[in-house]
Amino acid sequence: MAVEDEGLRVFQSVKIKIGEAKNLPSYPGPSKMRDCYCTVNLDQEEVFRTKIVEKSLCPFYGEDFYCEIPRSFRHLSFYIFDRDVFRRDSIIGKVAIQKEDLQKYHNRDTWFQLQHVDADSEVQGKVHLELRLSEVITDTGVVCHKLATRIVECQGLPIVNGQCDPYATVTLAGPFRSEAKKTKVKRKTNNPQFDEVFYFEVTRPCSYSKKSHFDFEEEDVDKLEIRVDLWNASNLKFGDEFLGELRIPLKVLRQSSSYEAWYFLQPRDNGSKSLKPDDLGSLRLNVVYTEDHVFSSDYYSPLRDLLLKSADVEPVSASAAHILGEVCREKQEAAVPLVRLFLHYGRVVPFISAIASAEVKRTQDPNTIFRGNSLASKCIDETMKLAGMHYLHVTLKPAIEEICQSHKPCEIDPVKLKDGENLENNMENLRQYVDRVFHAITESGVSCPTVMCDIFFSLREAAAKRFQDDPDVRYTAVSSFIFLRFFAPAILSPNLFQLTPHHTDPQTSRTLTLISKTVQTLGSLSKSKSASFKESYMATFYEFFNEQKYADAVKNFLDLISSSGRRDPKSVEQPIVLKEGFMIKRAQGRKRFGMKNFKKRWFRLTNHEFTYHKSKGDQPLYSIPIENILAVEKLEEESFKMKNASQSLRVTRVVHQVLMFQVIQPERALYIQANNCVEAKDWIDILTKVSQCNQKRLTVYHPSAYLSGHWLCCRAPSDSAPGCSPCTGGLPANIQLDIDGDRETERIYSLFNLYMSKLEKMQEACGSKSVYDGPEQEEYSTFVIDDPQETYKTLKQVIAGVGALEQEHAQYKRDKFKKTKYGSQEHPIGDKSFQNYIRQQSETSTHSI
Repeated sequence: MAVEDEGLRVFQSVKIKIGEAKNLPSYPGPSKMRDCYCTVNLDQEEVFRTKIVEKSLCPFYGEDFYCEIPRSFRHLSFYIFDRDVFRRDSIIGKVAIQKEDLQKYHNRDTWFQLQHVDADSEVQGKVHLELRLSEVITDTGVVCHKLATRIVECQGLPIVNGQCDPYATVTLAGPFRSEAKKTKVKRKTNNPQFDEVFYFEVTRPCSYSKKSHFDFEEEDVDKLEIRVDLWNASNLKFGDEFLGELRIPLKVLRQSSSYEAWYFLQPRDNGSKSLKPDDLGSLRLNVVYTEDHVFSSDYYSPLRDLLLKSADVEPVSASAAHILGEVCREKQEAAVPLVRLFLHYGRVVPFISAIASAEVKRTQDPNTIFRGNSLASKCIDETMKLAGMHYLHVTLKPAIEEICQSHKPCEIDPVKLKDGENLENNMENLRQYVDRVFHAITESGVSCPTVMCDIFFSLREAAAKRFQDDPDVRYTAVSSFIFLRFFAPAILSPNLFQLTPHHTDPQTSRTLTLISKTVQTLGSLSKSKSASFKESYMATFYEFFNEQKYADAVKNFLDLISSSGRRDPKSVEQPIVLKEGFMIKRAQGRKRFGMKNFKKRWFRLTNHEFTYHKSKGDQPLYSIPIENILAVEKLEEESFKMKNASQSLRVTRVVHQVLMFQVIQPERALYIQANNCVEAKDWIDILTKVSQCNQKRLTVYHPSAYLSGHWLCCRAPSDSAPGCSPCTGGLPANIQLDIDGDRETERIYSLFNLYMSKLEKMQEACGSKSVYDGPEQEEYSTFVIDDPQETYKTLKQVIAGVGALEQEHAQYKRDKFKKTKYGSQEHPIGDKSFQNYIRQQSETSTHSI
């Protein structure tokens, strides 16, 4: 989800690896151990939660999380919680990284000290404030100054324990005075519109002369400040909850008698010092935060066209795409945006065929074909991950779920057997599991995505042509990807492929490791399979699978997925679960006078229907066929004022920003509240995608609810009145491939710009090769340059295209710097990232002058 910024689209995303915590404080009880989990928060809004690691003070999580960030934020925070069965879970500590500091830790494992958490430091949101100083003449003729303080509105306040009933206190404070006033409480909203004005007397009428009176005023105003405190009106016995504060010295009125600005709320400075940070332990994280600033499509035409013709360049090593792979530190960096760009424009098969064919020609031993981390290998991996995720779920998810649920012992290492376990029984359990997974894979060829089959066909042809004396190379060229790099990793770590929500428990993880090893060996068609195992117990177990039927099944499967004349997939698809989880629903009522309340339900989306259930695994209470989804849109907050919206959820001080959406059907709309903004975006996106091709999709909708006999948005009295706002749309119908070509080109530009020195070094290498045909200089030997002249020509075009885009970005920054105002709604006072931006632009401007 992009944020529009004066014609430029800004995309934010974050990829996080939550490693482990260590040296957590012991529990004050006999066991001293804790049951801990970690949450990821955008400011105070929880967007992800790890599994619970029981009975440990050094819990290992090993979980990955990726999301597109659909809103602005100030901090990326991580909280360690200790589960409490009888009371609310308690917070042990947190790590809070300011947005402007994220680049310091970009893509490297870092240990962070856990910090103490207290209510006074947990703030988010912003306030719009106006001040005006006016002269007032009293009845006795004395001139008096009065300060008018207007609290206009707040935005993005946290929701605490499922509700937000905010009010503000406004205090005029000085060395010898403190006068406080209070707004009305605004119920059930985290974006309150106060619009209240409070008057304070700044200078008291007294018997001073006019001159001395003026001197006193100047001195007095300098020492005074307005303090605004935001509170959540709570019914709890602990009292109202502090939401944040701001302090404004009246010095701001020196230049003008009126002042207006937006402010970020700040933590309360209570003067107390927290304990030593190492008292709470530490947390290991790897964070990759990306912010893409994307222009309109025409800006990228020269670079994009150069990249898209890469498959047609002879030799392919002289193409722009191949050059990107040569200059990037890791091939994966280049492969991700390249594959997405080529997939978007339908050019991925010819490009991968070209670079794979070139790699096969350079390979000397058929046993090492595609075994390295080359650009071709990484591009094929990325294509399988994007185009094949749906296929992977169809094939493996039922078997993985069965293994996780049945939980049969499968340890076959005699040294690791537990008391009471039988080796023969364990072997039989494992054999049954391997058979189940193996048959699921080898019988899935008809479902393999066309783009993967076309790539496998080109790999097979290139390998067979290069190594004509090896009859098996046409199989191993394909199996090295589909088994070794696709199915085996998914079996080994199903959570990384969304086959399970979290890491599996140790016993199941061990079972999946043994299955993955066996399936990988079966797929490799190795001549001496038993000898390929280092462990004797694995060689013994593999004797079960030495029958020819297993090799035949693998070959038949590989023939099917790498054949150009592959038959079409089955016309009747089995229902595939695309997304599921708990949310809160509020229906319009299936009966005219039925109940219309909020309830927590388990929602489940397949490629056939959208249903909700009382609990996971129950029969559906309600079903919407995909073809009946006419639109999926956000719902404006004031529709329900969050009435009862989160009361059924067990939540802690960690807060959520309410985000409701509606699934519109022919008869009524289903109103749903997700748990956070990231989850809401995911549901809206996937529901929109699966219903995108419905013939009766709406073009207009009602952004608010139908309540009390009319639509809140347009006041139309009929519940069947046409919508009053245009529907959002433009998403592709294909579930897997929601790709923005301009965004990928921008990412490729950023990589070229980052590695500009290597591009220039590669130009030097081309020149050196052209004029000197002797041994290569060591500094140039890392580059693959088959045709120096053609490569130099492409490099020149790349550098020119990158330079042009760099100038556009620089001009945009200069223009933005001139237009932006500190204290505006977009950049409130207290926005440190904007302060840094202003400082950088000022330095740049001074340098250029």
